[in-house]
Amino acid sequence: MVTGEALVRVEIQSGVAEVVLNRPKQLNALNEAVLTTLHEVLHRVAYDNSVRAVILRGEGRAFAAGADIAQMRDFDAVRAEQFARLGQQVFLQLERMPQPTLALVQGYALGGGMELAMACDVRYAAEGAKFGQPEITLGVIPGFGGSQRLPRIVGQGRALELMLSGEMIDAQEAWRMGLVNKVVPAEELLEAGRAWAQRMVGLAPKAHALIKRAVYDGAELDLERGLAHEAVLFGLCFATEDQKEGMDAFLEKRPAKFSGR
Repeated sequence: MVTGEALVRVEIQSGVAEVVLNRPKQLNALNEAVLTTLHEVLHRVAYDNSVRAVILRGEGRAFAAGADIAQMRDFDAVRAEQFARLGQQVFLQLERMPQPTLALVQGYALGGGMELAMACDVRYAAEGAKFGQPEITLGVIPGFGGSQRLPRIVGQGRALELMLSGEMIDAQEAWRMGLVNKVVPAEELLEAGRAWAQRMVGLAPKAHALIKRAVYDGAELDLERGLAHEAVLFGLCFATEDQKEGMDAFLEKRPAKFSGR
């Protein structure tokens, strides 16, 4: 199935939803209309039981070059806060999707674009891709979650270095610091992403959703409470048909066929 929106396109095939930012002439800059459309698309995809994995990518030469500065330039403080909260809401929605999500980054992932990639579970980058939080060069700070997610991913010191300087890093440096999971030649990026997604399709959907809850919820808890939360979620797995199928398949030495129930 393919549906087309003017600003965000979604293509669903073989259990994988490819969500594509579609403003290539503007390097997929994120304005209010893009964020609102992305919210609608992600909502549909999250509740589509046929979707087992989600790929997020940009059309053209960039993943997303950042928030739309032309739109933001004349915001007052109240309007700017509202815009930040919109972006944060959409990116939190992305993070909380039950399906595993993968950002495929080619070209630039700057500012809001890097924040969007960080809201995905996994990030693959093309060789030559550029990452950065350059908001300081505009006299502002990250507003779509960068000051919160970046330290959680790469550590406080490295996150502060990037945000305080506004400097860009390349894909290899992003990999070395743990910001991206894999770097591949640009011409292989989509193929690598689709291979990852197909691997996700063959695994247990409810367990995927519970793993994400354990990790993201646990990041806000101390170790003892995090372990208690994990135990509860582990128990919930045993109320699913997928747990029975997975363990039966293991004992019977055959591939499991997960139903998502």
